[in-house]
Formats: sequence, C-alpha cells, structure tokens
Amino acid sequence: MSTQTQTGAERIAAAFANSGKRAALMPYLMGGFPTLEGSRAIGEAYADGGADLVELGVPFSDPLADGPVIHAAGTKALAAGATLEGVLEVGRALSERLPVVLMAYANLVYVRGFEAFAELLVEHGISGLIVPDLPLEEGPELLGVCDARGIALVPLVAPTTPDERFARIGERARGFLYTVSVTGTTGERVALDDRLGGVLARAKASTTVPVAVGFGIGTPAQAAAAADAGAAGVIVGSRLVRAAAEADDPAAEVRALVSAMADALR
Repeated sequence: MSTQTQTGAERIAAAFANSGKRAALMPYLMGGFPTLEGSRAIGEAYADGGADLVELGVPFSDPLADGPVIHAAGTKALAAGATLEGVLEVGRALSERLPVVLMAYANLVYVRGFEAFAELLVEHGISGLIVPDLPLEEGPELLGVCDARGIALVPLVAPTTPDERFARIGERARGFLYTVSVTGTTGERVALDDRLGGVLARAKASTTVPVAVGFGIGTPAQAAAAADAGAAGVIVGSRLVRAAAEADDPAAEVRALVSAMADALR
C-alpha cells in the first residue's frame, strides 16, 4: 500500500513493523530550530541516518514536559519567527520520506479547535499527534476527531502512572504508547532507570500498539539497552537537539549520531 493511500496510523504501524531493527528509531526535531529551513535539513539528516519516524515538536512558550535543552531550542525557534503553520510545512516535506508525529502542547490545539487542528494535520501529511499536557479525562473528544481522520493520537505513561490509569491510557493509545523512562522532564541522563524493564512490561500489558520509550536516551548504548528492556521504539531528543545547537554543520552532526544509534538497534 502506498503512503498516499495509507492513513497516518497505518504509516506508523508499518514503520514499527518494517524498521529492520530491534526497535524503531524516532528522533525528536524542534520545528523551526535554528530556522525553519535548518530544521528541515536536520529532519532530512535524521532520515538519511536511518530514522524510522520523526517526532516534530512545535515550539511553545511554556513547555512543561521539556528540559533546558529543548526549552532553549523552542525559545530560539519562536524568536526566529517559527509558527505552527511553518512547522507543519517542515512536517509536510519530511512526511514524503517517513511518518511524522507532531508534538504540540494543548493550548495550541485548543485555540484552533480540535476539528480545525486535525484538518491541518491531514493537509500536511502528519501521521500522529502527541499532546503531553492533555489530561486523560479530556482526551476522548480529540481521540474521536483524530480517529475519524486516521491520525494516531499518542498518549504518554510514566513510572508513576497507577495501574488502573495505565489500563485506561493503554486502551486508548493509537500508533504507539509513549512510555516516559524517568520521572521529570526531557533531558540526557547518565544511565537508564533500573525500573525501565518493569515500566515497559506494564505498558505492553496495557495496550495492543507498540510501546516506545523516551526521555533520557542519549547514546547508542542507551538506545540498545532500551530495546533490550523490551521497547519496540526508541525516542531520542535532547542529545540531538544539543548536537544541532553546538555543531558548525548541524545536519552532518545529527546524521552521524542517528546513524550510530540505528546501528546499535540493528
């Protein structure tokens, strides 16, 4: 089936199933950082390096889930004039090569309305949506809107999520279940939490979609360890955003990093 006839949710499922790796690799990209064109070049480098999907962040003034590296990148993107529409154009270009999952905070979704926001995603070829600050209790309406358009609404669970809530979130997961490896915000960690295997086991028992792990994964060894612990997908954010911020040639730098992580997952 071609990407033109697949729904977004189907594209995500195919990316996990056909990655050729022990876990699909999903780098995070801050849309508009350092510029819109620069972020597109970084996203293309992710694809060149062996990424299977990309998580595309929309910069926001109050990113509650993000640590200092991604927060700073978002601030610079906003200062450079990044908008939702501009970031979606980056997503449209990248969607020609791999599924794009948009990460947007709830205010950005609510201000446009669920229907209008979902239509924007469809128009730009976006496969999935993550809204990290959308409470479970407020999710059913947006889930219905996304389901009607084939967009995967991806929820998050954490080590602190109670079992009963785990089950409810897992039942509603589309595309994949985003499992946060640690408590706290995004950012690099020295080592993965020893409890990761148990959290992943709880996640897999709660849902029928693949389980991807993010937060704190910054090296090829950590990516491999996440796969060893049972993750079907590995999400890498702060390490790549930091590399893009520090490098003279951001695209070349992140391509090498993504390639190393892809190799570690094969």
